[in-house]
Amino acid sequence: MKRFYKDVTVVAAANGMTIELDGRPVRTPKKAVFAVPAVALAEAIAGEWRRQDEDIEPESMPLSRLANTAIDLVAGQRGAVVDNLAGYGGTDLLCYRAGEPEDLVQRQEQLWSPWLDWADTEHGARLVTTDGIGHIAQDEAALASLHRAVDSHDVMELAAMNDLVTIAGSLVLALAVSAGALDVAMAWAAVRLDNDYQAERWGLDAEAEAHAARLRGEIEFAARFMELHRAG
Repeated sequence: MKRFYKDVTVVAAANGMTIELDGRPVRTPKKAVFAVPAVALAEAIAGEWRRQDEDIEPESMPLSRLANTAIDLVAGQRGAVVDNLAGYGGTDLLCYRAGEPEDLVQRQEQLWSPWLDWADTEHGARLVTTDGIGHIAQDEAALASLHRAVDSHDVMELAAMNDLVTIAGSLVLALAVSAGALDVAMAWAAVRLDNDYQAERWGLDAEAEAHAARLRGEIEFAARFMELHRAG
């Protein structure tokens, strides 16, 4: 789509902070009025609109995408989104360990176990681990605690949590990032531990690395989105 506007402004409205292009309010893909609660987030999204050149490139507007997701998709089915994300607690990446080789076993213990301990301390959710990929049942009380932790997030936060959880494959890591206990760099190192180990042994795959870089970018923007939303 060609850029069709000159001026981008943030406007306070009854339903939050809206963005206007040449005086006309931005709308979501489902035609709802685009509005976010926080000034900081609205200004950052306005910046995405201002940086567009002759052609509007949606892939260069990740904060806008997350806000649209919150407004168009999460808001109308919040309970289902919470249930879906909380369900990752039953299959969390951190719970499925290698039985060998020993150096990989040790790396997983060093990078993953502290965050299972964090989930236990912070949320009263002690998840158990297993070797291999065979499903292991988790304690229902622990899963209920993780469900409550997810449910404590508002609609905007849940849109960001969706990217964090689904890309990481770990509800625990996503909750730690959301809580500010874990930064994106360390979270990504934990997510990519197995892949990085294999790359050390067999070499890098350029296509896989490009895909991984894109996913890391999405996690970074999800964390940034949450930070801006909470900045008010």
